[in-house]
Amino acid sequence: MSSVPGIEYADVESMIGSLLVVRGIDGVCWDEAAVVRLDDGTERHGVVLEVADDLAVLHVLEGTDGMRPGGVRVGFTGSPFRIPLGRGWLGRICDGRGEPLDDGPPVLGSVTAAVNGWPLNPVVREPPRQPVLTGVSGIDALTTLVRGQKLPIFSVPGLPHLELATQIAAQASAVGDPFLVVFAAMGLPHADIDFVRTALEGRAAAGELVMLLNSADDPVIERLLTPRIALTVAEDLAFGMGNHVLVVMSDMTSYCEAVREVAAARQEIPARRAYPGYLYSDLASLYERCGRIRGRTGSVTIMPVLTMPAGDITHPVPDLTGYITEGQVVLACTGSTARRSPGSVFIRSAVSTAGAAAPFARVSTRSLGALTATLAGSNATSTDTGDPCAACAAA
Repeated sequence: MSSVPGIEYADVESMIGSLLVVRGIDGVCWDEAAVVRLDDGTERHGVVLEVADDLAVLHVLEGTDGMRPGGVRVGFTGSPFRIPLGRGWLGRICDGRGEPLDDGPPVLGSVTAAVNGWPLNPVVREPPRQPVLTGVSGIDALTTLVRGQKLPIFSVPGLPHLELATQIAAQASAVGDPFLVVFAAMGLPHADIDFVRTALEGRAAAGELVMLLNSADDPVIERLLTPRIALTVAEDLAFGMGNHVLVVMSDMTSYCEAVREVAAARQEIPARRAYPGYLYSDLASLYERCGRIRGRTGSVTIMPVLTMPAGDITHPVPDLTGYITEGQVVLACTGSTARRSPGSVFIRSAVSTAGAAAPFARVSTRSLGALTATLAGSNATSTDTGDPCAACAAA
């Protein structure tokens, strides 16, 4: 049973921070989108976090400042958060929930889609074969990013991982095939947001890039929507229009902290380091939306960037990400102090930025080993090509 659009509820029981509790609801579901109307005619948007009996707890995206219990009406849409689809996203700079930041009109489309999406069915997946050229020799040569793959970058605070991510977003290509980029920033300071906009404005002006920018002071629930909006846009551009799409998401650690904060607001039982027990499933619901579909020309490739607190690769965020993804590129401060792990090698990264030394990158050879069968051998490489994993380890 779902709520009936058009019905509004005015019995607001309480407002705490950005949370709003409304009473007397009927048929409202978890994760349903809501519209909050104020007496002055303005509208705010919310997402249902919890439903119990006739109570619904909403997280208001714009916050509850200036609102009073007797002057609010809440209407439910009857569906999860949805966005319009189409080429209108290309070249646009929007906030974390898809509202324009570039002084342009709202993004419009003839059809809409729920941002939650679905992982690709393994039965229709096409094995990854062709590369995405990032322009970074350390990645292209030793841990090649393949169309439809998910290859994360692990880093620590202070290293130029954001510069690396924007460099890849600005110069990556699909070797002559139609190629687009979706960049999703989550929880970044305003200085980093400005850096991203400046670094990628050229590709955005060319109509090859979509930017979704969620800053550190934006609502937490918006941070949960940002990667889902990015992937929904990417899926339409890829599988609906035949493009190869690279989705760069930074910083996934900020995203996971938002998941933890929302879980705490819902009073859920915490698991390791206070993260909810479903963090693995939540991350998998994002990462498994990449891939290629048999019979279609497009692909969705994901490159998430995350910072490891205190450089701890056993922290829940990098640990769970490593289980889901296909190898990792790990930036380290120095080759001598970084801890080696079985099946990994150190290489000198080709990344260099003004005022920052090029970091070492630890590249797990598992990303090569998982794809060796399809990337080496007959019809893929020359006959004298050896085992790429052995070559990396020998280097």
